[in-house]
Amino acid sequence: MKVYIESYGCTFNKADGQIIAGVLKEDDIDIVESIDEADVIIVNTCYVKLPTENKVTYRIQKLQEDFPDKKVIIGGCMVEIDPEKLDKIGPGCSWIGPHQLNKASEVVNGAYCGEVIRECGFSKEPKVGVPKVVDDGLIHIVQICEGCLGACTFCCTRFARGPLNSYPIYDIVEEARNAIENGACEIQLTAQDTAAFGRDTGEKLSDLIKEVANLDGDFRVRVGMMHPKNILNDADEIIDAMKHPKVYDFIHLPVQSGSDKVLSEMNRGHTIEQYLDVLSKFRNEIPDLTLAVDIIVGYPTETDEDFDLTVELLKQIKPSLIHLSKYQHRKGAISSSLPEIPRETMKKRSKFLSEIKSEITEEENRDLVNSIQKVLVVEKGSKGGFIAKTNSYIPVIVHDVELGTFVDVKITEATATYLKSEVLLK
Repeated sequence: MKVYIESYGCTFNKADGQIIAGVLKEDDIDIVESIDEADVIIVNTCYVKLPTENKVTYRIQKLQEDFPDKKVIIGGCMVEIDPEKLDKIGPGCSWIGPHQLNKASEVVNGAYCGEVIRECGFSKEPKVGVPKVVDDGLIHIVQICEGCLGACTFCCTRFARGPLNSYPIYDIVEEARNAIENGACEIQLTAQDTAAFGRDTGEKLSDLIKEVANLDGDFRVRVGMMHPKNILNDADEIIDAMKHPKVYDFIHLPVQSGSDKVLSEMNRGHTIEQYLDVLSKFRNEIPDLTLAVDIIVGYPTETDEDFDLTVELLKQIKPSLIHLSKYQHRKGAISSSLPEIPRETMKKRSKFLSEIKSEITEEENRDLVNSIQKVLVVEKGSKGGFIAKTNSYIPVIVHDVELGTFVDVKITEATATYLKSEVLLK
């Protein structure tokens, strides 16, 4: 039997797909890279935004139409968030919920034999130190915890991922150690909220970062998204850990809105003043820090004044990466009971922020032109060349280099999303 897996969405969900593949491989089930070769297709869904929902929904339907002789299995967040819709579009499909990955072989074997098996519901099964099948081994994703401590009104992902479940530091470090010994040059510590790590077990994110960074080898560590409210009481120690030379000078700190009123209505649990205080601490201690933020445009209660505050905030903090999302109702989310703002208003605000986003990020990148950067080559470019990362985790296009190596480059050109470079000969 041969299985093809395609995963959508976040880094965490990508790692879930790698675990599914690892479980199957342990049971001598072949993982293939082409649908045409496969007997079974697994769609590991994301459901965080409506466009993604539409994309995976269409994909599931299309696969059933185009490959009626193959079995289609659905995994990922859609299984827990919207089983009613899933049952309508794939009435004959088996399911693997995001907490039931260890049962992948059972589901696949059953589906192959004509059974409809649906494994869903929550569990505390660890996702660290388990078999994985990774793409090339250079970038290794380590899930440090699952679930969150939040109750953001716009979010449906929490219904799929559940309450916080942190994994032991020892197990996380061992997985990272094994990955590095097998050639990984970038360790990505990921979670729905890495700043929540250890709040349920008494361990600390700062200790975890230090222990991973202190492993032998020449590699870099990327710390995933951190909710501002969960950094407030531990900022100094996290900053101290992130100053380690093997940790990227990078922080993903979503703010969502520049208005305290909207933040309160979103139930975010922090104010703009608190956000700015945390950010100021990071920037004072890590001068070359790259800041990535998330912004939701057009939350149902967002007024013109609220939107103006978001614009002002972005101009003030000048993040290097801005992830913009137009608000849309999500199944089960509290804010879905509120009337949406007019679509034209939404589009106008989104377009305005997109223009500001490009201006800010291109200006930030342009400041690096003619600078000398030590970069880590992590993957092949989709249009040729290679993609490397600066110590501040900014992507750089390089040529004539080897994957997994550090090289010195001169930045020759900047765009809003990446840098171009020439390699300096030693």
